[in-house]
Amino acid sequence: MDFNGMIDMHIHSAPDLRERKHTDKELMLQAEKLGMRAIVIKSHCFPTTDRAWHLNQGNKKVQAVGSVTCNAPIGGLNRIAVENAIKLGAKIIWLPTNDAKNHRTKMKQAGGIELLHGSQLSDEAVEVIELASEYNVVLGTGHISKEEIYKVAEKAKSLNFRKLVITHPEFHIVDLSIGEQINLLKEFDLKFERTYAQPIGGGMYKSNLEINLEAIKRVGYESTIVSTDSGQIENPPWNISFPSYIEYLLENGISEKELIHMTKTLPLLLLGL
Repeated sequence: MDFNGMIDMHIHSAPDLRERKHTDKELMLQAEKLGMRAIVIKSHCFPTTDRAWHLNQGNKKVQAVGSVTCNAPIGGLNRIAVENAIKLGAKIIWLPTNDAKNHRTKMKQAGGIELLHGSQLSDEAVEVIELASEYNVVLGTGHISKEEIYKVAEKAKSLNFRKLVITHPEFHIVDLSIGEQINLLKEFDLKFERTYAQPIGGGMYKSNLEINLEAIKRVGYESTIVSTDSGQIENPPWNISFPSYIEYLLENGISEKELIHMTKTLPLLLLGL
């Protein structure tokens, strides 16, 4: 299949505090060779908006898109940091990932950022959701808990906000079953980002392709974004993982029409490019 015009909404690259498979520039060259429309650079630690800006200078073939993650290095659910990142070009806000209370608990670590005070969203969490709605950018749920995801979805629905994306529901930290995803979709207007692989500890990664195929068929391609979450040292380079993902889906009953929606139409609409 021709990759021309496709978008990957979740890639990690260097510079980063964690060693990555490729630098920003190497990633851009890989994307150019495949004919991609755009790539979203993600970091757990820093906004990537300035890096995306530099990559885009003089580059007319692929658009690099910046993002910001609400982890401890930016002050967590920090309205000012998030709004500044959006003004500088961030198209995706991720709620806490590695610093989420849910993530830390499941990794047997202390502390973490919580979105709930009791059974209600904190004021800080509400402010970030409202920012995403106000600026019409994507809000990814990161590594927060199922209960927090539900409350975020409720708030998004009350705002008529339609760019809420459940980040890799197949990831064992998030762990949303296909049945739970179907129920969420029945109640809320949201999307699911299904990624190539996931860390399982000890420097090992597990392919998500089989479970993602089942989810696409049962939950529906209409609400699905295909992305890689690539860049880890343990995984293949991005320019191998992305084509492998696409080829696997094609070989297992997903049509070109469905793939175009999941890799072009829906990402383009969400990012507003």
